[in-house]
Amino acid sequence: MFFYYVYYGSLIVLIPGIIFSIWAQYRISSTFKKYSREEAKSRWTANEMSMMLLERNDCKSVAVRRIGGNLTDNYNPSTDVLSLSNSTYGQTSISAIGVAAHECGHAVQKHSGSILLRLRSFLVPITNIGSRLAVPIAILGVILEWLIVSETGTNFGSYVVAIGILLYSLSTVFALITLPVEIDASRRAITMLKNTAVLDDEEIRKASKVLYAAALTYVAALLTSFLYLIRFILILGRYRRND
Repeated sequence: MFFYYVYYGSLIVLIPGIIFSIWAQYRISSTFKKYSREEAKSRWTANEMSMMLLERNDCKSVAVRRIGGNLTDNYNPSTDVLSLSNSTYGQTSISAIGVAAHECGHAVQKHSGSILLRLRSFLVPITNIGSRLAVPIAILGVILEWLIVSETGTNFGSYVVAIGILLYSLSTVFALITLPVEIDASRRAITMLKNTAVLDDEEIRKASKVLYAAALTYVAALLTSFLYLIRFILILGRYRRND
């Protein structure tokens, strides 16, 4: 019975992350919606502008495609495909242009050899595997702590638990690396928009607000991941055998 108190009671650790995540999602949705009503004076569509920016930055191999959804825009470095959502592709709003330019920023990162982007791409499969194995391995470690103690007094289960925590922490490491990658993509986007005069100074200020709001979602992801890690450690700590 006490297990349930520990398990559900530790949920309180996640409350700050949940609140911040809700606020961040509201911020990006409301900001994008606000500036999606304002058409850029240059009348560039987001997809045409993307192709222009990619060509100017020697990323001619990148394919620009349309995907379904709202704010599902992304760049896949493994396939070299830039995907623009229905709310962006073919649109001439400040929001659409800002988001599309941000994804172009990711493409430029890849083609310019960004170390952080390479590291993030490298961690994707490792993080996916780690997130699936972390909990079973940590539970196995707790069980072993109760069953096996070596002749030297060293508990083998403690090492297994540590491996489980390490695997679980990969998600937090991934979120930590993702944040500067996203910020850099937005910085590149603003620079490209300025250099090509796609947006004027006032429009760039508004596009920057959209990208800043988007960055908050990655801050929220990092905070939430860190708090989940803390909760995971707290739960394990309660059930590990005291030496």
